[in-house]
Amino acid sequence: MEITTALIKELREKTGAGILDCKAALTETGGDVAEAEKVLRKKGLAAAAKKAGRVAAEGLIGYVNDGATAALVELNCETDFVAKTELFDTARKVLAGFVAATASLGDTPEGDAEALKALAAPAGLPEAAGTIAEWLQACTAKTGENTQLRRFARVVAAAGNALTLYAHPGDKTVVVIETAGCPEDLARDLAMQVAALAPAYASRADVPEKVLADEREIAKAKAVSSGKPEAVAEKMVEGMIQKWYGEVVLVDQAFVKDDGKKVSQVVAERAGKDARVVRFVRFKVGEGIERKQTDLAAEVAALTK
Repeated sequence: MEITTALIKELREKTGAGILDCKAALTETGGDVAEAEKVLRKKGLAAAAKKAGRVAAEGLIGYVNDGATAALVELNCETDFVAKTELFDTARKVLAGFVAATASLGDTPEGDAEALKALAAPAGLPEAAGTIAEWLQACTAKTGENTQLRRFARVVAAAGNALTLYAHPGDKTVVVIETAGCPEDLARDLAMQVAALAPAYASRADVPEKVLADEREIAKAKAVSSGKPEAVAEKMVEGMIQKWYGEVVLVDQAFVKDDGKKVSQVVAERAGKDARVVRFVRFKVGEGIERKQTDLAAEVAALTK
């Protein structure tokens, strides 16, 4: 029987398996879709390994926070459909709880995901067995989608400081912020600001010297190219740097609830001059992942020629 584009597409939609996997299974079964589906299911982890190269840019953030220790975990899949399943929801919560409870991971806003995946899968994971990496592979086989633990953060507040967490509805953008001397309602407002405007740094002191030097170089090049006198160009550079600070530094941003004031002013007014933002971690699902645009019909057609 001829293995047509329509047959491959039908099998792929039923199983979520790759195009080449579907074509091979149909070839093996003489074009019998039901039998080909069985073949793919029997392959289990072998098929899952082949899915590992597919882009997993959807998913959810798992999170926990007790005020002293907070954990964020980005668990990814390929579609929002899988992200909304009970299995996926349970997994991201269990993994976040595991990270928070594992003191050996330390205080790490940018955790080593490979080291985490090498640890034994926590008992709360659905059908937990082996390492977290092995569980991810098994989950990939079960859901038919590449499932990845992309990154995690474990934040431990310094003595006297507090951690506040804001999860935007849908749990695709989550922020944990460490503050000193800020009331809970203000800290939550600040976390919401970070979620909305995505600053890169909490304060100017956090900006690396190299980053600032590069920005000054760019600003100077723009000023010189304007043809203004040197004295005017220097003022232009400072103006551009101040504007840049207002974009990338949290305390220099306009406050989202009152854009007539900077965040630093709001913190001083509501918490006192000694209050401060220590740091924050912001996770947004799929941020920075290149999402490949594909034409499924064209790919299938090409494989059947």
